Amino acid sequence: MTQTQNDNIVLKATGISKTFGGIKALDGVNLEIHAGKVNAIVGENGAGKSTLMKILAGIYQGYEGRIFLDGQPADFANPKEAQDNGIAIIHQELNLIPYLSVAENVFLGREFINRFGLISYRRMHRETKKLLDRLDLHISPRAKVSELRIGQQQIVEIAHVLSLNARIVIMDEPTSAISEHEIEVLFDLIRSLKAQGVAIVYITHKLDELFQIADTVTVLRDGKYVGSGLVEELSHDDIVRMMVGRNIKDFFVKSDTVKSGEVLSVRDLCLAHPERPGDYIVKHVDFKVQAGEVLGMFGLMGAGRTELLETIFGLHPKASSGSIFINGQSARINSPNDAIDSGIGFITEDRKQEGLVLQMSVASSISLASLKQTERFGFLSDRLETRLARGYVDRLKIKTPSIRQIVENLSGGNQQKVVIAKWLATDPRILLLDEPTRGIDINAKNEIYRLISELAQKGLAIVMVSSELPEIMAIADRIIVLSEGKRTAEFARSQFTEEAIVKAAIPKSLKLQTLQKTKDQKCSN
Repeated sequence: MTQTQNDNIVLKATGISKTFGGIKALDGVNLEIHAGKVNAIVGENGAGKSTLMKILAGIYQGYEGRIFLDGQPADFANPKEAQDNGIAIIHQELNLIPYLSVAENVFLGREFINRFGLISYRRMHRETKKLLDRLDLHISPRAKVSELRIGQQQIVEIAHVLSLNARIVIMDEPTSAISEHEIEVLFDLIRSLKAQGVAIVYITHKLDELFQIADTVTVLRDGKYVGSGLVEELSHDDIVRMMVGRNIKDFFVKSDTVKSGEVLSVRDLCLAHPERPGDYIVKHVDFKVQAGEVLGMFGLMGAGRTELLETIFGLHPKASSGSIFINGQSARINSPNDAIDSGIGFITEDRKQEGLVLQMSVASSISLASLKQTERFGFLSDRLETRLARGYVDRLKIKTPSIRQIVENLSGGNQQKVVIAKWLATDPRILLLDEPTRGIDINAKNEIYRLISELAQKGLAIVMVSSELPEIMAIADRIIVLSEGKRTAEFARSQFTEEAIVKAAIPKSLKLQTLQKTKDQKCSN
């Protein structure tokens, strides 16, 4: 790959190096950011993408190398200085305060003040509503962020950055938790910002997005600069080859597994809506999973996929009804402890808020759900915890300088591997996976696909939710589709087609709107 043309360079970084605890996260990285362009940054987990962005945004100091803004040397002591110079960042790991309202998060530290010297909530709510409308997110500015789903929180984070009117916007995995419709809205917004001359720095693991939205791409590998070029001159395979340092000739291919009897059966499962009496988030859902089978769950945002898994795991005992059978026996699961005792593990969608205690070490995080394995005479055994953790660090190829490293300091992909290790350590018979590859690069995804296949071959019953249709078609033996809380279709592997699965996932109301739009277009012609 070659350097891109040197026109309209608004920000330039040369020879950037950064070390954490003796580990070099960045090693002499170069980067050019062009005004009015989408400048994509790609690389595997641990390549240094997020570290580089945090340096540019003033979050990290103490680095080697130089940064130039509009051709002049720049060194930001904190994020406020970067913001004052027009640089804003949308973090991969959401940076919101959960118990403040949407409006309070959007204008945090920049609240509107009225003539009495008090915060003008009326104006904050009004301006927030404008931003949310622009992003097609229909929630109240007064809603607490903790009440929102992770995809909605991602949009709030984007609204916050929009409110800054920045001229360089860094987007770190902005589509990792949002729906297809929300992605379309975001891409339209990005095109609008480009037309205004805003420079977009776009980090993603979804390479198909590059060819939809990016103008240039820079590749990092193992903390080093590999190269950069124009997206239109590169192929998917070119970029992957640069990211991983080799040809992807052994990409994941699903192996057949032997199914050996029903392990999990869910019958007439319902989950009441917390705000609408008489309505349900999950509506009379039935399904079965055999040992050695991967059952895929697909649906659009709001289809009830996450809530279904949460209900099986005992997170909503008072609001749910229906029956769960494990190995043919009725199971009373009224709490996560009941689920774990029944042999169920649950890898949640939001690793930061629900999957990890970020200030704990890798070793303590891995043993957290299986303390009985690491205790001796009623006390935790450092020796047993170390042995357990090292086994899973090696097995899952978790990149960490030490098993005593704080989990928060790992890359997002390696944090996710720690979550997977935590649940595998409980020796489950049933594994519930909610977006297990969210925010994970191609190579790490491949490793996790193989791990899922390996676990199925060993007889685990696996239920996997994914928003990425090619992913779920690659890994699943069967796919069940949910729409508006209901099961609308089931497909055997031989029946998988994107068109049929998406058609089953579209809510009836949206289907009717689409049909009416088609009729209107015919009439206008």
